[in-house]
Amino acid sequence: MASLDFSNNALSNRIADHISQQIISGELKPGEKIVENFYAEEYGTSRAPVRESIFLLSIYGLVERIPRKGAIVKGYTESEIYDLLEIRINLESLAMKRIIERGVNGNELDEMKAILHKMKDKKDSGEYTKLNHSFHMCLLRMSDSEIINSTYNRLEYPLLTVQNLSFSLEGNIDKSIQEHERLVELMEENRLEEASRLLNTHNQDVIESIRNHVLKKK
Repeated sequence: MASLDFSNNALSNRIADHISQQIISGELKPGEKIVENFYAEEYGTSRAPVRESIFLLSIYGLVERIPRKGAIVKGYTESEIYDLLEIRINLESLAMKRIIERGVNGNELDEMKAILHKMKDKKDSGEYTKLNHSFHMCLLRMSDSEIINSTYNRLEYPLLTVQNLSFSLEGNIDKSIQEHERLVELMEENRLEEASRLLNTHNQDVIESIRNHVLKKK
């Protein structure tokens, strides 16, 4: 996933895509105001397309409107961050349960390997976070469950924002790559119960990383 999957190339969609990348990467911080005039001038347009882009971003949970303050980057409480990550763990655990029942999809596994190859070249946390999400989406699709996929997709952009907090910490990208490599190996060898345990530990470590190195600083 390179960017928000808007339905066409309308100007409002391009502006929304631009702002979303700034939010996910941390360039725009929680609570920071989205200045409509700034983006209108940058794109040489009126404020109307910018307002439309802000509306789209609010649907995806990246922006919220505050009375008398305007549109700001949505922040998440400590409880909300834990909820997002716990829901992610539960959904991916359920996906692995379905994979154990139904077997590994070879095409999705090949896609995971291709994404992993790209991940090894990424040092920027924002770019790595997006590739990491694409990698995990292969597992969700492999579950062959529309319910699991649609539920996970609704959390996609808040999760990207939160996970970038973890990958911005020194050493976490290298650790993630090693664990993803091991996960692929286990799935290739059809050692799915072991792969499921590794995935759960991998996801729990994200929570611990954020708890110990990010939220403590707040």
